[in-house]
Amino acid sequence: MRLLLLSVSIAVLTANALIVTPAIDHRDLGRETLATNDGWASFSTGTTGGSSAADNQVYTVHNRRELIAALNNGVYPPPSSTPSSVAKIIYVDGVIDANVDDNNQPLICSDYNRNGYTLEAYLAAYDPAVWGRTMVPSGPLENARVASQQAQQARVRIRVGSNTTIAGVGKNAVIRGAWFDIRGTANVVGSRTNIIVRNLTFLDTYDCFPQWDPTDGSLGNWNSAYDSISLRDSDHVWIDHNTFANQETADSTLPSYFGRLFQIHDGELDITNASDLVTVSYNRFLEHDKVMLIGSSDSATTDRNKLRVTLHHNLFEQVGQRGPRVRFGKVHVFNNYYWPKNSENYQYSLGVGRESAIYAENNFFRTDDSITPDRFISRLSGTAIHISDTLVNGASDNNLVDVLAAYNAVNNPDLSSDVGWTPTLFVEIEPTFKVPSAIESRSGPFNW
Repeated sequence: MRLLLLSVSIAVLTANALIVTPAIDHRDLGRETLATNDGWASFSTGTTGGSSAADNQVYTVHNRRELIAALNNGVYPPPSSTPSSVAKIIYVDGVIDANVDDNNQPLICSDYNRNGYTLEAYLAAYDPAVWGRTMVPSGPLENARVASQQAQQARVRIRVGSNTTIAGVGKNAVIRGAWFDIRGTANVVGSRTNIIVRNLTFLDTYDCFPQWDPTDGSLGNWNSAYDSISLRDSDHVWIDHNTFANQETADSTLPSYFGRLFQIHDGELDITNASDLVTVSYNRFLEHDKVMLIGSSDSATTDRNKLRVTLHHNLFEQVGQRGPRVRFGKVHVFNNYYWPKNSENYQYSLGVGRESAIYAENNFFRTDDSITPDRFISRLSGTAIHISDTLVNGASDNNLVDVLAAYNAVNNPDLSSDVGWTPTLFVEIEPTFKVPSAIESRSGPFNW
């Protein structure tokens, strides 16, 4: 990471024009690039984002309309559904809310209702006592739910193009309710590439219109759309020093319908559909259920030899699962701090999916007695995981735990420790006892 003291001209986007304003000398996150050897995103050409942007492609944005325009060469509404790949730097100043109209006036869930949809009508139509438990919802009200969800998606989905850096200004830059959709073209290598997202707080990405699926599990589930950030068919991406959390829409505030939580959240950062060469560093993932999915399904065999991801110096605090869940990919997980606090909601941290090759080392777990080390791993069609130098609840050698042995002692069949590879792309792996203090002081948006 480089420290830059320089002056740049920053273009401030207004409704009709770009206004160039004087810049203040500061560390310029927009011009910084990923360090050599810093995880899989540093492989080959590395990840530079929009650092080479010309002055007329440097923007400071304050609302949804300005952000979308900046992603499309200053044009709103965008001329196409494909965002610009011209090198650009976008500085986020203040709070940007995605659930707003073009005049930045707030929208609530009922503003998206289409074709007669109401939650009350939906609940009445698909109550298991009426609809049963053997079929997923269909018919006019389900179609109305889909139309309503698409209306919300048109507001909250933010398409991000190649060669882009998005960085927060100061420590209070917030993206609220948005879905950063980083998506290339299937089977086209490099169609979405070279992207950096840093120094932002992602709050309350929520789906007003989750679908009820009575066949999901033994009791059914509510399933929602929209991740805070999703990567599909994308490569060379660096996600760094961000916070992901739910504030106004925390799960603890949500109702239950049909005996199941009305879940309006999906993932926080999902990496799927043959995405590759990603580094996720110094982020905070807070109070969420499904955090990070790497690999979309067991049948997505085109993901083989892709999904190479590095996770280091991230905090997973009071999260339920997927820290990460992996299919197919070679994933290096080191120097992360896991702090599950609610044993009722905690499921696992490391999900061993089909053909996954997780190499986990020097991670620190802080738990209470109700969460034992055998629960840190979940076998989800996978066969192997390397996990070493794990400390649990203390910094001495007495707190070293062989997590794989703990898992194998209470589960059958055993998982192997041979994942077939050894990571080489890292700047430094810190001793495990240093992890909590390092992450508490350095993860999340920068403390300027």
